[in-house]
Amino acid sequence: MLSKTRKPSSRERWKSRRMEYRAEQGAFGGSATNYFQLDLASSETKKKKGKSGSIEKAFNIGAREQLDGEIARMFYTGGLSFHFARNPHYVRAFKMACSNSIPGYLPLGYNALRTTLLQKERSNVEQLLEPIKLSWKKKGVIVCSDGWSDSQRRPIINILATCESEPMFLKAINCEGEYKDKFFISNLLVETLQEIGPQNVVQVITDNAPVCKATGLLVESQFKHIFWTPCVVHSLNLALKSICSPSAHPRYDDIMEECGWIAKISSNVSFIKIFIVNHNMRLAMFNDHSKLKLLSVADTRFASTIVMLKRFKQVKQGLQQMVISERWDVYKEDDVEKARAVKEKILDEYFWGDIDYILDFTAPIYEMFRLADTDTPCLHLVYEWWDSIIERVKITIFKKE
Repeated sequence: MLSKTRKPSSRERWKSRRMEYRAEQGAFGGSATNYFQLDLASSETKKKKGKSGSIEKAFNIGAREQLDGEIARMFYTGGLSFHFARNPHYVRAFKMACSNSIPGYLPLGYNALRTTLLQKERSNVEQLLEPIKLSWKKKGVIVCSDGWSDSQRRPIINILATCESEPMFLKAINCEGEYKDKFFISNLLVETLQEIGPQNVVQVITDNAPVCKATGLLVESQFKHIFWTPCVVHSLNLALKSICSPSAHPRYDDIMEECGWIAKISSNVSFIKIFIVNHNMRLAMFNDHSKLKLLSVADTRFASTIVMLKRFKQVKQGLQQMVISERWDVYKEDDVEKARAVKEKILDEYFWGDIDYILDFTAPIYEMFRLADTDTPCLHLVYEWWDSIIERVKITIFKKE
């Protein structure tokens, strides 16, 4: 016979509920209050997830983050400068793409950028430059020419046109394999003059090299109303170069006698700079005592010696703190004699006094150099500036002597 199922008594039901309560209490590691707090927290999390989900859906945050990631990867993998993000055309392009729906539009391809679109942009630039060209007929134009070398060491001759409104780049000629004598350069200038219209040109400006001077004379002989003028900035640079590093030539014996000591000071500064920069430990010591860096100025740069001396004076305190520090005496890995000579020079007040004197009497020339090296017309002020700097240089030298 089957036995009837017995119903649990009230005492047994109470024990069962008590065991379930203890089991729940052990599972959540605390009292029943913790259980209810956890349940409340989970419900609040669900509510928050629901709110943030609706915000994400309204503002399309996921798509925005994905687009930001793709744009950032474009910069990183393409080696683009971060300054490109400030390009107004870059900003306008994305604004236009986001505000206009263009079905089936694809990003620009390699061939389109280098062919058809490049030609269209050239036409656009020529239209923008047309008002400047029209002003040439009214007020005349000056043709400027200069030579330089590109990253592949190819000789390039630039030709520009400047007037009262704005300077304008005309062309760059690759002179690789050509003998750049006065006839070759004059032919390039005459060809440019014919394109502009000789009647609109009043002046041709080049640097002061002998071949450029001969070129200017050829242009003047062909066009009687056009004058050749040497570059003012280049003339000032040659003046500073003759003062700071006079060449050993019988013609410049008097300059060598008066200014030979300047070349020695410049040589000592270059020696100290090279000694510090070429030793990692010495450079680390210098960087610990100075926020500014030692400049490595190319010889081809205008006023290179003055620029180097000005920076050397700015880091004077850091250099002196470096050579009197304990680390300078402890480090013995490099040439001890050179290190001792560098320390003596840096702590020599007569050495710094000579640097101050050089900067004082060349300051008027350097200031005129900076004033003339602009795009604004200043030829009518050159003679007044030149008379002024001669007087100021004389006063500075008289005070020193």
